[in-house]
Amino acid sequence: MKNSRLLRLLLLLQTRGRLTAPQLAAELEVSVRTVLRDVDQLSAAGVPVWGQPGRHGGGFQLQAGWSTQLTGLTQDEAQALWLAGLPQAAAELGLGAAAASARLKLLAGVPRDVQDSSQRVAQRLHLDPLDWYRAPDQPRFLRELAQAVWQGRRVAVRYASWTGERQRLLDPLGLVLKAGAWYLVALAAGAKAPRTYRLASVQTLALREEACQRPPDFDLPRFWRDSSARFEAGLRRFSVRLRATPLGRSRLLNARLPHAQQADGSLLLGFEDEDMAARQLLQLGAEVEVLEPGALRERLAALAEAVLRRYRSG
Repeated sequence: MKNSRLLRLLLLLQTRGRLTAPQLAAELEVSVRTVLRDVDQLSAAGVPVWGQPGRHGGGFQLQAGWSTQLTGLTQDEAQALWLAGLPQAAAELGLGAAAASARLKLLAGVPRDVQDSSQRVAQRLHLDPLDWYRAPDQPRFLRELAQAVWQGRRVAVRYASWTGERQRLLDPLGLVLKAGAWYLVALAAGAKAPRTYRLASVQTLALREEACQRPPDFDLPRFWRDSSARFEAGLRRFSVRLRATPLGRSRLLNARLPHAQQADGSLLLGFEDEDMAARQLLQLGAEVEVLEPGALRERLAALAEAVLRRYRSG
């Protein structure tokens, strides 16, 4: 731990230039006294660290032109690189410190002009994978499942689905972060194909000693792409044809209701069922008019009349 901190201190000075003791202490999450001891140890080891006194201009910096080549990545840091643009996800997986350390090592290994460019990008581009008005899931066993995925170990879970809670023995194949929610792709005991499990629905977890059986041809990105397409297609089995005003078309887009324009100017949409179609289209009021199916037109008319009666009764 101490050696890792000394290396990180060295890389901070190499990539950022002059830093004060309080700044270094904040970065390393240690006391100022510890920073001063670490600087003394680096100097004793032959690292040209220069201290400059002064209330405003003081701090530590490396001798101009000197740099270290001790920038080899650890296993955790290499894994954290895949999450370099998702610091919150890295933190949830227990790799937040590793991700920060990996970024430092990358910066230390490139020329100064590339370092400056990389830091400008970080200050001008930010990735937020969470949708509006949604809070992220808080899965209790994310780090344990990440460990099972990294190590290829089987897990026993109690999983709560819409059909109830069940005990399952799973071979973890991969983790997916989708719009703030974590999912586990796993092969259940006796199953022929992997399935997806939402981590927030995992009630209990036990990490087993036996290794999981990973299909030799399994490809996580391809599995997620294909399963997502099947899932979305299953949610749009109920077809609706309607007319929409310009404002209605805009609201369809804002509501993330994909639609295709027909030759006659009408729009074709897909919903999970008639109930879902009625609830979502009623929110658009008079900006849309359902043309087909007729049963949905009648249902919307009945719902609108019920709303009128409710508000006129007062």
